[in-house]
Amino acid sequence: MRQIVLDTETTGLSAEAGDRIIEIGCVELVARKLTGHNKHWYLNPDRDSHEDALKVHGISNEFLRDKPRFAAIADELLAYVEGAEIIIHNAAFDIGFLNKELELMGRPAFTRQVAKVTDTLAMAKEMYPGKRNSLDALCDRLGVDNSGRTLHGALLDAELLADVYINLTRGQDALLMDEADAGAVAGIVTRVDLRQFTLPVLLASDQEAAAHEEVLKQLDKASGGKTVWRQVTFSPMA
Repeated sequence: MRQIVLDTETTGLSAEAGDRIIEIGCVELVARKLTGHNKHWYLNPDRDSHEDALKVHGISNEFLRDKPRFAAIADELLAYVEGAEIIIHNAAFDIGFLNKELELMGRPAFTRQVAKVTDTLAMAKEMYPGKRNSLDALCDRLGVDNSGRTLHGALLDAELLADVYINLTRGQDALLMDEADAGAVAGIVTRVDLRQFTLPVLLASDQEAAAHEEVLKQLDKASGGKTVWRQVTFSPMA
C-alpha cells in the first residue's frame, strides 16, 4: 500500500468561516519506507493569517503574496495522492480545509480521490488514553527527534509524523531499516531447526522435594487450610 503522510498550515482554525490553506507538505511511504518522492507547496490564500495562526506557523502574509493559489496546484496534488492511504494527525481539521478548497473550485471532496484516511491522533488516543497526544508529545514519547521544530511547518511536520506513525504501528525505531538486513535476520530465524536439540529434563532431588513440601505445609498452615492444591483431588488420566 502506498501511503502519503500529509500536513497543512492555514490562516486560522475555521474553513467554514473563510480561513484558507497556506502550506501543504506530503511525504511518501511505500512498503512502510520513505521514498523521497515528497511534495511541498506554499499557497497564496488571498487573505491574511490570524495573529494566533502567525504565532504557530510564522509564515508572513508578505511571503505568500507571490505564491500560487490552491487552484493552480490542485490537479498535481490530486494526481499525487490518488489511490493512496492518507495519514494525518487530527485528520478532521486538514480534510475539512482540503474539502473546502476543492468545493470552492466545484470539485469533488478530497476523500473521494484517496483509498482511505488514517488519523494518527485517534490512534494515539486509543493507545495512550488520558495522555497528551500532540505531535510534539508523541515525538518525545516515541523517541523521534523533533529538535528542529521551533515553529509548525507542513513538510517538517509530515516528516516527523511519518516517523511517529511507523513507531505507533510497528515499534520500529527508525524509518531507514534496510530490507536486506531485515531479510537476513528473518533468514537466521527460519534456518534454526529446534528439532535438532534434545532438552534435558531436570528432576528435583530428594532434598529439594522435601524443602518444597515444607514450604507448601507452611502456606497451608498460614491460610488456615484453604490452599487449593490441598483441597482438589485429581484423577489420573486414562
